[in-house]
Amino acid sequence: MQRSAGEVASNWSASGEDRDAGWNSYNHYSCSPNESIIHSNAQALVDLGLQPLGYHYVTVDCGWTLPDRIANGTLTWNPARFPSGYPALGNFIHGLGLGFGVYQDAGIQTCMTGSPTQVGSLFYERIDAETFAAWGADLLKYDDCYSEAATGYPNVDYTPAVSPSGRYANMTAAILATNRPILFQICDWGVDFPALWAPALGNSWRVTNDIIPAFRTIPRILNQVVPQTDFAGPGHWLDLDMLEVGNGVFTIPEEQTHFSLWAILKSPLVIGAALKDTYTSISQASLAILKNKDIIGYNQDSLGVAASFRRRWTEAGYELWAGPLSGNRMVVALINLQNTDRSLTLNLPDVGVQKAGSVKDIWNGVTVANVLTSYTALVKAHGTLLLELGGMVSAGYYDSSNTVTVGQTTTFGKIFGSTTSQNYSALLSFKDKQTAASVVVNGNPYTLTDSSSLTIPLSLNAANNNTLIITSPTPPTSLSITPPNSTFYPSTSFKVSGSSILTACHTGLCKPVGSKIGYLTPTGSASLSIPAPYKTASGLAVSKYVEIYFCNNEIAFQTSWDSGTNTRNMTIAVNGVTTRVELPLSGRSSELFSPGYGWEDTGVFGVLLGGWTDGNNNVVVGNVYGSTGLVNYGADFVGLSVYW
Repeated sequence: MQRSAGEVASNWSASGEDRDAGWNSYNHYSCSPNESIIHSNAQALVDLGLQPLGYHYVTVDCGWTLPDRIANGTLTWNPARFPSGYPALGNFIHGLGLGFGVYQDAGIQTCMTGSPTQVGSLFYERIDAETFAAWGADLLKYDDCYSEAATGYPNVDYTPAVSPSGRYANMTAAILATNRPILFQICDWGVDFPALWAPALGNSWRVTNDIIPAFRTIPRILNQVVPQTDFAGPGHWLDLDMLEVGNGVFTIPEEQTHFSLWAILKSPLVIGAALKDTYTSISQASLAILKNKDIIGYNQDSLGVAASFRRRWTEAGYELWAGPLSGNRMVVALINLQNTDRSLTLNLPDVGVQKAGSVKDIWNGVTVANVLTSYTALVKAHGTLLLELGGMVSAGYYDSSNTVTVGQTTTFGKIFGSTTSQNYSALLSFKDKQTAASVVVNGNPYTLTDSSSLTIPLSLNAANNNTLIITSPTPPTSLSITPPNSTFYPSTSFKVSGSSILTACHTGLCKPVGSKIGYLTPTGSASLSIPAPYKTASGLAVSKYVEIYFCNNEIAFQTSWDSGTNTRNMTIAVNGVTTRVELPLSGRSSELFSPGYGWEDTGVFGVLLGGWTDGNNNVVVGNVYGSTGLVNYGADFVGLSVYW
């Protein structure tokens, strides 16, 4: 009988805050581990100084057992590969001060590649949990191959008739019954959106299908993580799969990106490389990545909050992730998705910061003080600008230390504008109350009457280098800028054409509209004439910051090994100026059993769109590049907000 998650959730308490860091045999040795391999790599964790940094568990993945159980129904090890036996292996690992990790499967056999096949734990959860506990296991990685009875127990079934959660609940209950603290790694590859049920059953859950030895796997996995980061926390962590650092499949900058993002997303840092065996030793460059104390610290930070996706510049080929750290710090990752070295600029307001008292540039090895508005540095091909920010000032606030004053003229520089608009509001503060003072701001006169502050309208370009010049009897002490409000345009206001269709969603979904436009293709679009609420000062076309409300649950299960990206594209043309965006997954519910199957869960994506003019603006939402090698169908469209 399968248990539900609710039946065992209240009892799950095994070593809750441990992030499961360590080493696993699979990525390098596949399903062919042996005693010598495990001994040498476990010893290397100690000898190479990885153990003191928190790499604690040594896990033997698939290939350790046999096709059948022994007469009493228990599992046993393959004596040809582990001649000393599993209890002795556990003793060896424990003798090094490390944790012993074991592997099994929720099906009738494990996810074994090669031969011999390996028996699974389905219907034997209690006896297997007791066996692992008796052997001194400290961690169990639990796969989900050959588990779906309705389809005859195939190797994998990405669309099972029932949720895999019941099989995991059975093993959770069996582990709890042993009274031994065993970390439980749930590995169902993201089937049935485990973020909704796995936290109650284990310490971590695999978010995606397997990592592969090609850099395209990194953005593919990150695109699937986007809607899930807020499910992570102490005792329940997103598992992005084991690390490929040190396996020679990535360049060093690619390994840095891989390690950086896994760490700040709070994924268990499980080394998948050969640290040392008869034939192989990890390179010093890769070892230095795995031993970076700053990045390990971000992963193990006491706040326990995963970084989240902030922006993507699709056509420019880079994206931004950031998250809070303890001690009023923040970690920021700007990923260079292009395969070329180049300088990239982080605009601090994109992560809610105007000024950082310190910026620690991890991979460039420098620390800079008092950084205002933006930070620029060289980023290698497929590399990442990884920054730790401290002493932060909230976006929109500029104090007098950021000014240059000559006589009665004060200049604020490096003012950030997210959108080109004359609808910003600026609050100028002065030290003393002014009775009747004349203040000139960018050539416009104002009078400060019996007050120590002045609120004025302000025009800014969408840029990080706007300037405000103020002439006043006394210099201002600070400047606070409030961005313009947005206007939302729902999908129901757009006119569909060609293949596109407006459909109603289930109650409470496709927020905030309740409907969406789907089947956006090269021949199907949605259009709306949007009048500008005011005239621009120049009368020329300008750029506006826009938030796209979309639905995408095109999960790359079968396609994860080759072309799958977990994205769909969309194009938005404003008066003929077309911008393409690559949208990540937005689904936050089961792709199998929930209303809408995750295709009615709304995501929000910010982008700067050019082409806006005075008068009416013709806005066309579609997927005009769908016939040029990108996915033919675009993401579904719920609406958009324009920051005027």
